[in-house]
Amino acid sequence: MMKKYILIPCLALFALSACKSTKSIAVGEVDSRLSAKKIIDNHYANQLDFKTLSGRVKIDYSNGKEEQGVTVSFRMEKDNVIWISAPLGMVKAHITPEKVSFYNKLQNEYFDGDFSYLSDLLGTELDFEKVQNLLLGDAVLDLREEKYASTINGANYQLKPKKAGEFFKILFQLEPANFKIESQEIAQPEENRWLIAKYTYQDISGKIVPNEIQIVALENNENTTIDLSFRSLELNKPLNFPYKIPKGFDEIILK
Repeated sequence: MMKKYILIPCLALFALSACKSTKSIAVGEVDSRLSAKKIIDNHYANQLDFKTLSGRVKIDYSNGKEEQGVTVSFRMEKDNVIWISAPLGMVKAHITPEKVSFYNKLQNEYFDGDFSYLSDLLGTELDFEKVQNLLLGDAVLDLREEKYASTINGANYQLKPKKAGEFFKILFQLEPANFKIESQEIAQPEENRWLIAKYTYQDISGKIVPNEIQIVALENNENTTIDLSFRSLELNKPLNFPYKIPKGFDEIILK
């Protein structure tokens, strides 16, 4: 439990731009005439462009047996580096496209390796880009790489691959106002692994950004739930990313 809890703050580091004032986004109405290709094109046309991000994220974690909550400070340079610090610097993390690294002063231990740690936590194979997309409200998988069928599901557009995967099941729902992801699901039924992310959004100075994200991971009938709330975010400030693993800490070795 403690080792999983250490990495939970890292998941909050891919939030979006922000300013002081916020307002809820318009709900929008679905258009049954839109093709799957047009829906996908609109999704990528509405991706947010930014350089750096800093602020705080409230994270609540539950595995059905224990619950934890923490607010972390973070700094991010899009596509390049993520830095986080829990209160009093007791836990710090530095994530790049090449590796995940963090240390925990409470346990005098550190991890310095690939994305298998986060993959194990959420029950699906992840890399920097997938985690970033997951937390930006963008599709985890590139929707332009295969053909999708579109249907209307309630107030959302629903996309499903035309050719069913042999090992994976994929489902995306997009809200019609800004074509951001309302929910996305990736499943490996034979492995009994499911990853579901659900989103609400806010308008911050004309930018559509996540407000709340709920990530639910199921593996071998065990549920992990991570709720993220984004606060006091600032965009494009000059940032640095100081990080050094303390001497004498024990390395965490994945089994």
